[in-house]
Amino acid sequence: MNIKHSVFSTIILFVFVTNVLGQSDSIQEKGLKKYWNSLFHGNIDRTFEKKMDMSFVVAPCYTKEGSFGIGGAATALYRLDRKDSIMQPSDISLSGSATIYGFYGITIKGNNHFKGNKARLSYRLQFQHKTLDFWGITYDACNVNPISEYTKRLVNWESDYVYKLTKNIHVGAALNIKYADLAKMANPAYLEGQRKAYFFTGLGVSIQYDTRDFILNPKRGIYFMAREIFYPDFMSSYHKTLFNTTMIFDAYNRMWSGSVLAFDLYGQFNNQYTPWPLREELGSGDSRMRGYYGGRYIDCNQMTAQLELRQHIYSRIGCVAWMGCGTVFPSFDKLKVEHILPNYGIGLRIEFKHNVNVRIDYGFGKDTAGFLFQFAEAF
Repeated sequence: MNIKHSVFSTIILFVFVTNVLGQSDSIQEKGLKKYWNSLFHGNIDRTFEKKMDMSFVVAPCYTKEGSFGIGGAATALYRLDRKDSIMQPSDISLSGSATIYGFYGITIKGNNHFKGNKARLSYRLQFQHKTLDFWGITYDACNVNPISEYTKRLVNWESDYVYKLTKNIHVGAALNIKYADLAKMANPAYLEGQRKAYFFTGLGVSIQYDTRDFILNPKRGIYFMAREIFYPDFMSSYHKTLFNTTMIFDAYNRMWSGSVLAFDLYGQFNNQYTPWPLREELGSGDSRMRGYYGGRYIDCNQMTAQLELRQHIYSRIGCVAWMGCGTVFPSFDKLKVEHILPNYGIGLRIEFKHNVNVRIDYGFGKDTAGFLFQFAEAF
């Protein structure tokens, strides 16, 4: 597909979707006035007045993988029961970007809290076309192979439905669907004999302990999640049934005035023969090992830890500083201390919606550094 045509199509689609969403509240508020109001007064909680309280922005963007481009995002808060002032609001966000390196994509994600505060649906849908640097599919290969290149196309759906058993304990069911293929590849030998395209359907269960006050920007509480997902061979294009285990432990505590100390411990574990689309990419996503090139290190398992200090400065402005470490590895018996990589950085926070920040982070790592722009806190 022609890159210029793809970039143009992505921009048109994003503008169309954000305009459709932006027209859902009030017919009387139109045009530029509504846009500026959503930016400058978007931090005021209007979820009790509106069916959907939304703001959006379109601006130049930069990512370490895609370089410069045009990006935009829309985020909205809403309540299915506007009479319930204790339950936290639901959220949905849509983001899209297109860059000069042929990177373009759209992500839709959110958390829907059902009436009665007994159940929640968390979801993420991604469409991506990426031309990326590539070093291999194991840590050892990534550490020694010369830089190569591939073009990856991805459609990804992740969802978790959780039901509250007690005040803080939830049980859940998960559904993951992923299709990934490599349209172009400079060095096919880096795949180590694996196919260029795979389709997976995963089903899972989880248990969670959650005392966070607000998912997108916690100020206090603890979050623990253990989830097991299996990918049956008859529901996927791989010849073996695969298993994936995720463990997360997060803790938040107020320190002095306007500050929060946040801690995150994360582990993702897969079979040793897991195909490349389900392997762990250090620095991919927007939450952990910020500043690393997504896919610089790839392997079957990942473990990371980070400690972040968040400080409110004035009005809608805040800042953060964090430090942490992480690695990817094929199996626990091959986990090496010398392969643990450092990570640290600083960031700016701007309250875009009520209790929802825009974050601009600059992260550092081993021989690397990079910017990250996203909605909501990293964890």
